[in-house]
Amino acid sequence: MTRLSAWKMTGIVLLLCAATAIAAPAQTFTTLLTFDGSNGNDSESSLVQGVDGAFYGTTVAGGSSNNSCGEEGCGTAFRVTATGQLLSSHFSPVQGEGLVAGLLLAANGNFYGTAYDGGANFGCDGSVVTCGTVFEVTPTGKITTLYSFCAQTNCMDGDEPRATLIEGPNGDFYGTSFQGGASGAGTVFKITADGTFTTLYNFCQRKNCADGSMPGAGLVQGTDGDFYGTTEWGGPACMNNSCGTIFKITPGGSLTTLHIFHGTDGWIPAGSLVQGPDGNFYGTTEDGGDLTCHGSRGGGCGTIFTMTPSGALTTLHIFTLTDGVGPIAGLVLGTDGNLYGTTSGYDNGRKYSDGTIFQITPQGVLTTLHTFNGTDGANPWGGLLQATNGIFYGATISGGNFHCGLLQGCGTVFSLDMGLGPFVSFVRNPTKVGQPFGVLGQGFTGTTSVSLNGTPASFTVKSDTFLEATVPTGATTGYVTVTTLTGTLTSNVPFHVLP
Repeated sequence: MTRLSAWKMTGIVLLLCAATAIAAPAQTFTTLLTFDGSNGNDSESSLVQGVDGAFYGTTVAGGSSNNSCGEEGCGTAFRVTATGQLLSSHFSPVQGEGLVAGLLLAANGNFYGTAYDGGANFGCDGSVVTCGTVFEVTPTGKITTLYSFCAQTNCMDGDEPRATLIEGPNGDFYGTSFQGGASGAGTVFKITADGTFTTLYNFCQRKNCADGSMPGAGLVQGTDGDFYGTTEWGGPACMNNSCGTIFKITPGGSLTTLHIFHGTDGWIPAGSLVQGPDGNFYGTTEDGGDLTCHGSRGGGCGTIFTMTPSGALTTLHIFTLTDGVGPIAGLVLGTDGNLYGTTSGYDNGRKYSDGTIFQITPQGVLTTLHTFNGTDGANPWGGLLQATNGIFYGATISGGNFHCGLLQGCGTVFSLDMGLGPFVSFVRNPTKVGQPFGVLGQGFTGTTSVSLNGTPASFTVKSDTFLEATVPTGATTGYVTVTTLTGTLTSNVPFHVLP
């Protein structure tokens, strides 16, 4: 059961707070889809753009109730277009149950993800519940289970994965499990497309779990080729427990703790990191910061931070409830150079608001762009996706149809148009010379050239929204440009060429 499911069952009373949105130019919010339970319920993750230009995501519950998951269903993987048309694939217990994490679009065009429950094996946490899976789902909705956790004695391979996977330059997938492993504190793992599984690191190997405990977020690959991530717990005594860490880990499994949180600089970094063009990492903590924040019961309302690759952390913003509370998800870097994110409206298990969407500059100036009101969705636990049309997309865990989800709503899918122009993005970045990489965008039919930091690259147009290019000899890290019949599109971030 996720944090959301547990809190929905308690019938938490909503406490209103005065969260005022600051208007921004060319800002248009649209509710694209309202979940009704049968097509999904409780989307806790970010969306991902597919090669067809549509958006793909997951729900923790919903779908068919004709299985042992009960009336709420096991969860779904769904496809939604920019106009709100929906197609859902319903999971069964053996395929996976409770899709907390989002999907990864892999270089082969299929999607990969994790379910924190379900699968073939029982016994995680010393109970009779199932322990989660890694799965593949095709764009047409065919689901294949690649791995069931707790396949090893005492769940040495981990259990309850909650994070989105990442694809490495070698084509393998990397992820985290929230629990299990040698100390029961979670793991970092690698899995191939055919399901060959390897544990790379077991957390809580060091005194006071200084290397971290319970990684709930996915990994991001840095420009140096290493992976960076967070753990929600770990480190010396803090906030009556521990406050979490930031780490980096090599593809071979050598882990370095970069920062240990202490409460005033943040507590529970539950979201993934994002690396900016300055080389620094940006992220959020669900709690911490101002420990006197009203209603937080001494835990703080959350923070936004930046950190150098060597671990020097600077707090950019401390939430105060009036500008949001509980940023669970990580940030996304917009094409205007600003960072965008969401606040969940939850803190320490209590709901204070319906959540917000915000913009923050790299210098720490925060603007509230939208405050949810329940009917347009409530409580965005996942982050935002900036699609290649320039528009931001996301989902909420509740709100919308209040006849669904214990009368709190089953959630929505929304868009926020900030007036930013189209661009191109990548499938798999970074990679090496001679390796192919996918390019997402629009208007690719008739494309005349593709270049990587000025070096021409060979390419094949697969569709109007997807092309495949090869990293050319002599290419260096830089922006990718695609020249189409109507103009030139540039990538939103540099493409990193690994040695």
